[in-house]
Amino acid sequence: MKTILLIEDNSDIRENTCEILELAGYNVVTAENGKVGVEKALAAKPDLVICDIMMPVLDGYGVLHIFSRNTTLAGTPFIFLTAKTERSEFRKGMELGADDYLTKPFDESELLSAIEGRLKRFEQLDQTRTDYDLKSNGLEAFLDDAQTKLESLSADRKVHTIPKKQYIYAEGDQPLRLYFVKSGKIKTIKTNADGKEFITGIYEEGSFFGYLALLENREYTDSAVALEDSQLHYIPKEDFQQLLSANRSVSQEFIRLLAGHVAEREQQLLTMAYGSLRRRVADTLLHLHTSMGEQVIKYSRDDLASMVGTATESLIRTLSEFKQDGLIEIAGSSIRILQPEKLRRAGW
Repeated sequence: MKTILLIEDNSDIRENTCEILELAGYNVVTAENGKVGVEKALAAKPDLVICDIMMPVLDGYGVLHIFSRNTTLAGTPFIFLTAKTERSEFRKGMELGADDYLTKPFDESELLSAIEGRLKRFEQLDQTRTDYDLKSNGLEAFLDDAQTKLESLSADRKVHTIPKKQYIYAEGDQPLRLYFVKSGKIKTIKTNADGKEFITGIYEEGSFFGYLALLENREYTDSAVALEDSQLHYIPKEDFQQLLSANRSVSQEFIRLLAGHVAEREQQLLTMAYGSLRRRVADTLLHLHTSMGEQVIKYSRDDLASMVGTATESLIRTLSEFKQDGLIEIAGSSIRILQPEKLRRAGW
Protein backbone atom coordinates (compact mmCIF):
# COMPACT_ATOMS: atom_id res chain seq x y z
CA MET A 1 0.00 0.00 0.00
CA LYS A 2 1.39 3.38 -1.05
CA THR A 3 1.70 6.10 1.58
CA ILE A 4 0.68 9.64 0.69
CA LEU A 5 1.62 12.63 2.84
CA LEU A 6 -1.12 15.27 2.65
CA ILE A 7 -0.08 18.73 3.85
CA GLU A 8 -3.04 21.12 4.00
CA ASP A 9 -3.91 23.80 6.57
CA ASN A 10 -7.64 23.88 5.75
CA SER A 11 -9.17 21.20 7.97
CA ASP A 12 -12.22 20.62 5.73
CA ILE A 13 -10.15 20.15 2.58
CA ARG A 14 -7.65 18.00 4.48
CA GLU A 15 -10.32 15.67 5.88
CA ASN A 16 -12.26 15.37 2.61
CA THR A 17 -9.13 14.71 0.56
CA CYS A 18 -7.88 12.18 3.12
CA GLU A 19 -11.20 10.32 2.93
CA ILE A 20 -11.06 10.15 -0.88
CA LEU A 21 -7.51 8.81 -0.82
CA GLU A 22 -8.24 6.19 1.83
CA LEU A 23 -11.27 4.96 -0.13
CA ALA A 24 -8.96 4.63 -3.16
CA GLY A 25 -6.71 2.31 -1.15
CA TYR A 26 -3.91 4.64 -0.08
CA ASN A 27 -2.40 4.96 3.37
CA VAL A 28 -2.65 8.67 4.23
CA VAL A 29 -0.57 10.71 6.67
CA THR A 30 -1.85 14.25 7.23
CA ALA A 31 -0.19 17.44 8.42
CA GLU A 32 -1.73 20.82 9.16
CA ASN A 33 1.28 22.89 8.06
CA GLY A 34 4.59 22.57 6.25
CA LYS A 35 6.73 22.21 9.36
CA VAL A 36 4.71 19.28 10.68
CA GLY A 37 4.70 17.77 7.18
CA VAL A 38 8.49 17.84 6.90
CA GLU A 39 8.83 16.31 10.38
CA LYS A 40 6.50 13.45 9.43
CA ALA A 41 8.31 12.89 6.13
CA LEU A 42 11.65 12.67 7.91
CA ALA A 43 10.20 10.16 10.37
CA ALA A 44 8.78 7.96 7.58
CA LYS A 45 9.41 8.75 3.91
CA PRO A 46 6.16 8.88 1.92
CA ASP A 47 5.71 7.54 -1.60
CA LEU A 48 4.13 10.82 -2.74
CA VAL A 49 3.39 14.27 -1.29
CA ILE A 50 0.31 16.43 -1.88
CA CYS A 51 1.03 19.90 -0.50
CA ASP A 52 -0.87 23.18 -0.32
CA ILE A 53 1.15 26.30 -1.21
CA MET A 54 -0.21 29.02 1.06
CA MET A 55 0.17 27.80 4.66
CA PRO A 56 1.27 29.21 8.01
CA VAL A 57 4.62 28.35 9.65
CA LEU A 58 6.17 26.93 6.45
CA ASP A 59 4.57 27.30 3.02
CA GLY A 60 4.58 24.75 0.19
CA TYR A 61 7.60 26.29 -1.54
CA GLY A 62 9.56 25.97 1.70
CA VAL A 63 8.54 22.32 2.03
CA LEU A 64 9.66 21.52 -1.51
CA HIS A 65 12.94 23.38 -0.96
CA ILE A 66 13.69 21.25 2.12
CA PHE A 67 12.77 18.06 0.25
CA SER A 68 15.10 18.92 -2.64
CA ARG A 69 18.05 19.52 -0.28
CA ASN A 70 17.55 16.39 1.81
CA THR A 71 19.26 13.31 0.35
CA THR A 72 16.59 10.98 1.79
CA LEU A 73 13.55 12.95 0.60
CA ALA A 74 14.89 14.32 -2.69
CA GLY A 75 13.09 12.84 -5.68
CA THR A 76 9.82 12.11 -3.86
CA PRO A 77 6.87 12.75 -6.24
CA PHE A 78 5.43 16.14 -5.26
CA ILE A 79 2.03 17.58 -6.22
CA PHE A 80 1.05 21.13 -5.30
CA LEU A 81 -2.48 22.16 -4.33
CA THR A 82 -3.24 25.81 -4.96
CA ALA A 83 -6.12 28.21 -5.32
CA LYS A 84 -3.86 30.49 -7.34
CA THR A 85 -4.00 30.34 -11.11
CA GLU A 86 -1.41 32.98 -12.05
CA ARG A 87 1.23 31.70 -14.47
CA SER A 88 4.00 33.05 -12.23
CA GLU A 89 2.92 30.75 -9.39
CA PHE A 90 2.83 27.72 -11.67
CA ARG A 91 6.24 28.56 -13.09
CA LYS A 92 7.80 29.11 -9.66
CA GLY A 93 6.63 25.73 -8.41
CA MET A 94 7.81 23.86 -11.49
CA GLU A 95 11.21 25.58 -11.37
CA LEU A 96 11.59 24.41 -7.76
CA GLY A 97 10.93 20.83 -8.88
CA ALA A 98 7.20 20.17 -8.40
CA ASP A 99 5.92 17.28 -10.51
CA ASP A 100 2.34 18.44 -10.94
CA TYR A 101 -0.31 20.99 -9.92
CA LEU A 102 -3.94 20.68 -8.89
CA THR A 103 -5.97 23.87 -8.74
CA LYS A 104 -8.61 24.04 -6.02
CA PRO A 105 -11.42 23.15 -6.24
CA PHE A 106 -10.62 19.82 -7.93
CA ASP A 107 -12.80 16.76 -8.44
CA GLU A 108 -12.13 13.21 -7.25
CA SER A 109 -11.16 11.80 -10.66
CA GLU A 110 -8.72 14.65 -11.30
CA LEU A 111 -7.00 14.03 -7.95
CA LEU A 112 -6.70 10.26 -8.35
CA SER A 113 -5.59 10.51 -11.97
CA ALA A 114 -2.76 12.90 -11.04
CA ILE A 115 -1.61 10.61 -8.22
CA GLU A 116 -1.74 7.43 -10.32
CA GLY A 117 0.14 9.13 -13.15
CA ARG A 118 2.91 10.38 -10.86
CA LEU A 119 3.31 7.07 -9.03
CA LYS A 120 3.36 5.03 -12.25
CA ARG A 121 5.99 7.29 -13.79
CA PHE A 122 8.23 7.15 -10.73
CA GLU A 123 7.89 3.37 -10.48
CA GLN A 124 9.11 3.06 -14.07
CA LEU A 125 12.04 5.35 -13.32
CA ASP A 126 12.96 3.42 -10.17
CA GLN A 127 13.05 0.17 -12.14
CA THR A 128 15.77 1.61 -14.36
CA ARG A 129 17.69 3.37 -11.57
CA THR A 130 21.34 2.46 -11.20
CA ASP A 131 23.71 3.23 -8.33
CA TYR A 132 26.96 4.23 -10.01
CA ASP A 133 30.29 3.28 -8.46
CA LEU A 134 32.17 6.23 -9.90
CA LYS A 135 35.54 5.01 -8.63
CA SER A 136 35.30 1.64 -10.37
CA ASN A 137 34.87 2.60 -13.99
CA GLY A 138 31.47 3.97 -13.00
CA LEU A 139 31.60 6.96 -15.35
CA GLU A 140 31.28 4.62 -18.32
CA ALA A 141 28.21 2.95 -16.81
CA PHE A 142 26.84 6.38 -15.90
CA LEU A 143 27.19 7.64 -19.48
CA ASP A 144 26.30 4.36 -21.19
CA ASP A 145 23.07 4.08 -19.22
CA ALA A 146 22.22 7.69 -20.02
CA GLN A 147 23.02 7.24 -23.70
CA THR A 148 20.43 4.50 -24.05
CA LYS A 149 17.86 7.17 -23.19
CA LEU A 150 19.54 10.08 -24.97
CA GLU A 151 20.67 9.42 -28.53
CA SER A 152 22.30 12.84 -28.85
CA LEU A 153 24.72 12.29 -25.96
CA SER A 154 28.27 12.94 -27.09
CA ALA A 155 30.25 9.74 -27.62
CA ASP A 156 33.53 11.50 -26.89
CA ARG A 157 35.11 9.75 -23.87
CA LYS A 158 38.56 11.27 -24.39
CA VAL A 159 40.77 11.57 -21.31
CA HIS A 160 42.44 14.96 -20.86
CA THR A 161 45.75 15.03 -18.99
CA ILE A 162 46.21 18.06 -16.73
CA PRO A 163 49.67 18.71 -15.25
CA LYS A 164 50.13 19.77 -11.64
CA LYS A 165 49.35 23.46 -10.94
CA GLN A 166 47.56 23.98 -14.28
CA TYR A 167 44.27 25.90 -14.18
CA ILE A 168 41.22 24.08 -15.54
CA TYR A 169 38.98 27.15 -15.31
CA ALA A 170 39.26 30.54 -13.63
CA GLU A 171 36.88 32.63 -11.55
CA GLY A 172 34.66 34.64 -13.91
CA ASP A 173 34.87 32.16 -16.81
CA GLN A 174 31.66 30.96 -18.43
CA PRO A 175 30.99 27.25 -17.74
CA LEU A 176 31.27 25.14 -20.89
CA ARG A 177 31.41 21.59 -19.52
CA LEU A 178 31.13 19.25 -16.55
CA TYR A 179 34.37 17.71 -15.23
CA PHE A 180 34.97 14.20 -13.93
CA VAL A 181 38.22 13.18 -12.18
CA LYS A 182 39.50 9.90 -13.59
CA SER A 183 42.72 10.17 -11.55
CA GLY A 184 44.62 12.75 -9.51
CA LYS A 185 43.34 15.64 -7.37
CA ILE A 186 41.78 18.98 -8.18
CA LYS A 187 41.29 21.93 -5.83
CA THR A 188 38.83 24.79 -6.23
CA ILE A 189 39.98 28.11 -4.81
CA LYS A 190 38.89 31.68 -4.22
CA THR A 191 41.47 34.47 -4.14
CA ASN A 192 41.03 37.75 -2.26
CA ALA A 193 42.24 41.21 -3.30
CA ASP A 194 45.59 40.56 -1.58
CA GLY A 195 46.15 37.39 -3.59
CA LYS A 196 45.53 35.05 -0.63
CA GLU A 197 44.00 31.68 -1.54
CA PHE A 198 41.16 29.92 0.20
CA ILE A 199 40.42 26.33 -0.87
CA THR A 200 36.69 25.76 -1.32
CA GLY A 201 36.84 22.09 -2.33
CA ILE A 202 39.03 19.06 -3.04
CA TYR A 203 38.00 16.59 -5.77
CA GLU A 204 39.60 13.17 -6.11
CA GLU A 205 39.21 10.11 -8.33
CA GLY A 206 35.53 9.41 -8.99
CA SER A 207 34.36 13.00 -8.35
CA PHE A 208 32.47 15.49 -10.49
CA PHE A 209 33.19 19.21 -10.19
CA GLY A 210 32.17 22.43 -11.91
CA TYR A 211 28.49 21.47 -11.84
CA LEU A 212 27.27 24.28 -9.57
CA ALA A 213 27.88 27.04 -12.14
CA LEU A 214 26.27 24.87 -14.84
CA LEU A 215 23.16 24.28 -12.75
CA GLU A 216 22.87 27.96 -11.81
CA ASN A 217 23.78 29.09 -15.35
CA ARG A 218 26.27 31.68 -14.15
CA GLU A 219 30.00 32.41 -14.23
CA TYR A 220 32.35 30.39 -12.03
CA THR A 221 32.76 31.96 -8.59
CA ASP A 222 36.01 30.09 -7.93
CA SER A 223 38.93 28.63 -9.91
CA ALA A 224 39.94 24.99 -10.40
CA VAL A 225 43.60 23.96 -10.29
CA ALA A 226 45.31 20.56 -10.48
CA LEU A 227 46.90 19.66 -7.12
CA GLU A 228 48.82 16.90 -8.87
CA ASP A 229 49.06 15.42 -12.36
CA SER A 230 45.46 14.47 -13.13
CA GLN A 231 43.26 12.94 -15.83
CA LEU A 232 39.81 14.40 -16.52
CA HIS A 233 36.79 13.55 -18.62
CA TYR A 234 34.88 16.48 -20.13
CA ILE A 235 31.09 16.35 -20.58
CA PRO A 236 29.77 19.24 -22.71
CA LYS A 237 27.33 21.64 -21.06
CA GLU A 238 24.52 20.84 -23.51
CA ASP A 239 24.85 17.09 -22.90
CA PHE A 240 24.84 17.59 -19.15
CA GLN A 241 21.68 19.69 -19.28
CA GLN A 242 19.93 17.10 -21.43
CA LEU A 243 21.08 14.31 -19.12
CA LEU A 244 19.42 16.01 -16.17
CA SER A 245 16.11 16.39 -17.95
CA ALA A 246 16.10 12.96 -19.66
CA ASN A 247 17.47 10.62 -16.99
CA ARG A 248 16.17 10.53 -13.41
CA SER A 249 19.13 8.48 -12.15
CA VAL A 250 21.50 11.21 -13.34
CA SER A 251 19.47 14.06 -11.85
CA GLN A 252 19.15 12.27 -8.49
CA GLU A 253 22.92 11.75 -8.40
CA PHE A 254 23.47 15.49 -8.77
CA ILE A 255 20.78 16.34 -6.21
CA ARG A 256 22.71 14.13 -3.79
CA LEU A 257 26.00 15.81 -4.69
CA LEU A 258 24.52 19.29 -4.29
CA ALA A 259 22.95 18.48 -0.94
CA GLY A 260 26.29 17.24 0.35
CA HIS A 261 28.10 20.23 -1.12
CA VAL A 262 25.78 22.75 0.53
CA ALA A 263 25.88 21.02 3.93
CA GLU A 264 29.67 20.77 3.81
CA ARG A 265 30.09 24.42 2.82
CA GLU A 266 27.73 25.57 5.58
CA GLN A 267 29.69 23.61 8.17
CA GLN A 268 32.97 24.98 6.81
CA LEU A 269 31.74 28.58 7.07
CA LEU A 270 30.31 28.00 10.55
CA THR A 271 33.61 26.55 11.79
CA MET A 272 35.60 29.42 10.26
CA ALA A 273 33.29 32.00 11.82
CA TYR A 274 33.18 30.59 15.35
CA GLY A 275 35.84 27.91 15.70
CA SER A 276 39.26 28.40 17.24
CA LEU A 277 42.34 27.79 15.10
CA ARG A 278 42.90 24.41 16.79
CA ARG A 279 39.27 23.48 16.07
CA ARG A 280 39.57 24.47 12.40
CA VAL A 281 42.82 22.58 11.87
CA ALA A 282 41.47 19.50 13.65
CA ASP A 283 38.23 19.57 11.62
CA THR A 284 40.14 19.91 8.35
CA LEU A 285 42.41 16.96 9.14
CA LEU A 286 39.46 14.82 10.24
CA HIS A 287 37.49 15.72 7.11
CA LEU A 288 40.38 14.65 4.88
CA HIS A 289 40.83 11.49 6.95
CA THR A 290 37.19 10.37 7.21
CA SER A 291 35.07 11.98 4.49
CA MET A 292 37.73 11.68 1.81
CA GLY A 293 39.23 8.44 3.10
CA GLU A 294 42.84 9.61 3.23
CA GLN A 295 44.85 7.39 5.58
CA VAL A 296 47.94 9.52 5.00
CA ILE A 297 47.21 13.21 4.46
CA LYS A 298 49.71 14.58 2.00
CA TYR A 299 49.23 18.22 1.06
CA SER A 300 51.61 21.15 1.02
CA ARG A 301 51.43 23.29 4.14
CA ASP A 302 50.28 26.22 1.98
CA ASP A 303 47.35 24.17 0.65
CA LEU A 304 46.38 22.96 4.12
CA ALA A 305 46.53 26.55 5.40
CA SER A 306 44.23 27.59 2.51
CA MET A 307 41.72 24.90 3.50
CA VAL A 308 41.75 26.07 7.12
CA GLY A 309 41.74 29.77 6.27
CA THR A 310 44.84 30.78 8.20
CA ALA A 311 48.48 31.76 7.70
CA THR A 312 50.90 28.93 6.88
CA GLU A 313 53.00 29.73 9.96
CA SER A 314 49.94 29.43 12.23
CA LEU A 315 49.06 26.07 10.67
CA ILE A 316 52.58 24.72 11.18
CA ARG A 317 52.56 25.83 14.81
CA THR A 318 49.20 24.11 15.44
CA LEU A 319 50.33 20.90 13.73
CA SER A 320 53.41 20.88 15.96
CA GLU A 321 51.17 21.16 19.03
CA PHE A 322 49.07 18.22 17.84
CA LYS A 323 52.24 16.22 17.24
CA GLN A 324 53.54 16.97 20.73
CA ASP A 325 50.19 15.87 22.16
CA GLY A 326 50.54 12.54 20.34
CA LEU A 327 47.45 13.15 18.19
CA ILE A 328 49.19 13.05 14.81
CA GLU A 329 52.41 11.81 13.25
CA ILE A 330 54.34 14.00 10.81
CA ALA A 331 56.88 12.70 8.28
CA GLY A 332 57.94 15.33 5.76
CA SER A 333 54.78 16.63 4.11
CA SER A 334 52.75 13.59 5.23
CA ILE A 335 50.42 13.58 8.23
CA ARG A 336 48.89 10.50 9.84
CA ILE A 337 46.15 10.80 12.45
CA LEU A 338 46.91 8.60 15.46
CA GLN A 339 44.00 9.41 17.79
CA PRO A 340 40.94 10.64 15.84
CA GLU A 341 38.62 10.94 18.84
CA LYS A 342 41.09 12.94 20.90
CA LEU A 343 41.81 15.13 17.88
CA ARG A 344 38.08 15.71 17.49
CA ARG A 345 38.01 17.14 21.03
CA ALA A 346 41.28 19.02 20.69
CA GLY A 347 39.73 22.41 19.86
CA TRP A 348 37.05 22.45 22.52
